[in-house]
Amino acid sequence: MKIKCVSFTFTRHAVAQMFDRKILTSDVKPVIQTGEVIQSYTEDKPYPSFLMLAYMNKRPIHVVIARNQQTGECIIVTAYEPSPSLWDPDFKNRLKDR
Repeated sequence: MKIKCVSFTFTRHAVAQMFDRKILTSDVKPVIQTGEVIQSYTEDKPYPSFLMLAYMNKRPIHVVIARNQQTGECIIVTAYEPSPSLWDPDFKNRLKDR
């Protein structure tokens, strides 16, 4: 499943987390444009949201976005490098009992 975004909006939370985690906006947009949706939260409000994964310079990056289906706006909720202690080696599934 690919997510098509007409525009991007970064929440304050996303910007703060990206700054703390040394993730650039130039890393986040390609994750959304070419990454893989590894989890869908279709019942989230006000918009459905998605957890996406892609590798930027061999670094795994997870990005959570909410997408306004009417306008095509993608709202970046957060971005982070998944921890190997919390995720399977492919970073697609959270480890159980953690």
